[in-house]
Amino acid sequence: MGTVHARSLDPLPMQGPELGLQADDMDLGEPEHEEKQEVLENKDVVVQHVHIGGLGRTKEDILTYEIADVFRAKNLIDVMKKSHEARQRLLRLGIFRNVEVVIDTAEGADALPNGLDVTFEVKELRRMTGSYNTMVGNNEGSMVLGLKLPNVFGRAEKLTFQFSYGTKETSYGLSFFKPQPGHFERNFSVNLYKVTGQFPWSSLRETDRGVSTEFILVDIGPDLLTACVCTNHLLALKQNTQISSNKNLFTLSALKISLLPQQKCSLIRFHLLIFLVLQVLSTSLWGGMLLPLGDKPSSIADRFYLGGPTSVRGFSMYSIGPQSEGDYLGGEVYWAGGLHLYTPLPFRPGRGSFGELFRTHFFLNAGNLCNLNYGEGPRAHLSKLAECIRWSYGAGIVLRLGNIARLELNYCIPMGVRSGDRICDGVQFGAGIRFL
Repeated sequence: MGTVHARSLDPLPMQGPELGLQADDMDLGEPEHEEKQEVLENKDVVVQHVHIGGLGRTKEDILTYEIADVFRAKNLIDVMKKSHEARQRLLRLGIFRNVEVVIDTAEGADALPNGLDVTFEVKELRRMTGSYNTMVGNNEGSMVLGLKLPNVFGRAEKLTFQFSYGTKETSYGLSFFKPQPGHFERNFSVNLYKVTGQFPWSSLRETDRGVSTEFILVDIGPDLLTACVCTNHLLALKQNTQISSNKNLFTLSALKISLLPQQKCSLIRFHLLIFLVLQVLSTSLWGGMLLPLGDKPSSIADRFYLGGPTSVRGFSMYSIGPQSEGDYLGGEVYWAGGLHLYTPLPFRPGRGSFGELFRTHFFLNAGNLCNLNYGEGPRAHLSKLAECIRWSYGAGIVLRLGNIARLELNYCIPMGVRSGDRICDGVQFGAGIRFL
């Protein structure tokens, strides 16, 4: 965080030993700045000049809006407060690495007795910056490379390119951001993207391409007005043929309400997650339902899947439920629940330090999913979910990574296995951010 500097108005202390006499014995007369000190401390002041130093490619007109309030300050405290607020607004633009503020008495032929000059010393970001990091999802990982060009045209525009390569998904995107001068919250952005996801449990590959734009017109929150045009298609890897035609979709959102053309609106999806965590005991309940609209069946990419180290342990990844020729098709409705008991490691190794991140884990998981037959009614649907419940139990070790992700190494015993289910009987490793 930067510093607001103000030149001191107090007289310098004078000590007798350094000069050979005491300050009281000297006739110094009236200090010249005493009158100005009285004015600045007890009366109104006027900010006469505001300087911005260190500018390179940044246009001054966009900064004028951010520092205008400094001229409206009426006293020294107000000047310091408004200067700090202006500094925060300059940093918010995302074009400066650092901003320092210096407040001094006005100088020059037009200087007033109560005049002040405020100087902002800025250091611009480089023309191009890069970044790389790794991300961990539910039993998947990815490497992310980014390239950013801040302040492209000198008015806080930003051009960003990002490439992500993961175990299940590869994506890249290009985005351009442009704020409104004087109203950073009101901005315009456009994004081009392509995402390719692998579904090895279903022998499918999904590719999404699209262009989206976003307009934030008033300061009442994000996503006031967005528009998106995208294409989506699924490719069956076994037959190397497309199993569903390209789906062109135009989406317009206003006040976070999605409005889709009636002929393109094909489903409504509900997803419910409930967690109850105590010190040593936790329980969770998941549930979801997919409701196709009209006669069009649901897409395999939109359905729910169960199984794996992050949901119903003891089963392979997403290998529970309906399947065809070894490929799992998912379900339109599902439920899953878990009960967990956590205890410290036996004999407490690393107590009070790194060992506190580990816990012994005992668990009991259960769940089921199926497709909906709308001619049978809700009672038949509930009966389907209560039949052939898959469940498992076991124990293992949990490593907490911050308060976000965790790793699990469990010994699992799957139960309720049905024909076609793929199990992982024995040791199973899981990494993710959301576990059942």
